[in-house]
Amino acid sequence: MSTNAEVRPPIPPFTLESAIEKVRLAEDAGNWFRSYGNEDWEFGPDGPMHHRYACINDVPIKASDRKFHSPLGRRPDDHPGLSELGL
Repeated sequence: MSTNAEVRPPIPPFTLESAIEKVRLAEDAGNWFRSYGNEDWEFGPDGPMHHRYACINDVPIKASDRKFHSPLGRRPDDHPGLSELGL
């Protein structure tokens, strides 16, 4: 997330490919953030989410402060859980 008003493509709504591109561009830039906040999801009667309310604060961190280092995809089974990481 940048602190100025510059918009860096790709921008939402994302396809799978554009979401992966956005993540890889952020990773390649070496910009890491930890996000804290609260989310409230409301689901419609047919199942899909129809409202999402979120208040999220992004805090810049150094690469050495990252807690997750696995490649894209599912977290490895032997990776510490959230409680073990103090989250």
